[in-house]
Amino acid sequence: MSVTMDDPIKRWTAKRKTALVVEIIQGKTTVAEASRSYDLSPSEIEGWVEDAKRGMECPLNLLD
Repeated sequence: MSVTMDDPIKRWTAKRKTALVVEIIQGKTTVAEASRSYDLSPSEIEGWVEDAKRGMECPLNLLD
């Protein structure tokens, strides 16, 4: 089952965080818009984005 941001949010699971971060990276939404829409602090969302970017570094380094 895929998670979309249209699904009602009961709690922020890893799958939901990932779906939101992907939307931000793809330019479909901004941190500010997500913060307002989901009543989250911008710093919390920015932390998720930074965590995701760090998580992508290791697999990409394997391609070098």
